[in-house]
Amino acid sequence: MKARVNVMLKTGVLDPQGEAVRHALGSLGFAGVESVRQGKVIELDLAETDRAAAQAAVTEMCEKLLANTVIESYSVELV
Repeated sequence: MKARVNVMLKTGVLDPQGEAVRHALGSLGFAGVESVRQGKVIELDLAETDRAAAQAAVTEMCEKLLANTVIESYSVELV
């Protein structure tokens, strides 16, 4: 089973990478971009076949390592 984890900075947390991308896009002529939030996508190949167990395992991985839950939020998608 595959899992996809999307990690983004929480609303209100400054995103200097996103701001750098927004500025660079403006420099390239893309004037309509008002804000950019940059995150990360983590894809996992799991041996687990039970969806509930896989969801629980990936959630635990996020809480312990994959996301800094103080400043980041995450979502898990089993595919």
